[in-house]
Amino acid sequence: MEVAWYVIHTYAGYENKVKMNLEKRIESMGMQDKIFRIIVPEEEEEVIKDGKKQVKKKKVFPGYVLAEMIMTDDSWYVVRNTPGVTGFVGSSGQGTKPTPLLPHEVDELLKRMGMKEKAVKVDFEIKENVKVIDGPFADMIGTIEEIDLDKQKVKVHVNMFGRETPVELEFTQIEKV
Repeated sequence: MEVAWYVIHTYAGYENKVKMNLEKRIESMGMQDKIFRIIVPEEEEEVIKDGKKQVKKKKVFPGYVLAEMIMTDDSWYVVRNTPGVTGFVGSSGQGTKPTPLLPHEVDELLKRMGMKEKAVKVDFEIKENVKVIDGPFADMIGTIEEIDLDKQKVKVHVNMFGRETPVELEFTQIEKV
């Protein structure tokens, strides 16, 4: 079974209530291993009110909530029968399973909301030798000194001009030797 993001249709104005109801149902019905995250797509908007700048959250898609889940009969039933949910987007009628969002669609949405998709699984280790495959240090061999999962970066010591020099690189810029 594959984890994917699905779009849930709700009554307009009930997005946060649906998110809360779903989270309670997931807990009470023990579905944490099938339904992982519920998100109301929002972005920050600057508003000037009474001469002062304020930042407000604005719903990107009113009437819709995103769910990261494994689609099974049980998880589908839990979401579908949550108060305020009118259905899934991408299902063609009663009883049919919906189509998940494509990975690039999810990435765009999460970026727009200032969120990142879950951290990439990293199989790099500290003190491991790696080859730089992209950027100004391409083709150099170095040793990983630090791994920052949040920023998805590593600090690698490369040998430049006879000296060990620390270089900060993204995970995508290195590969195992």
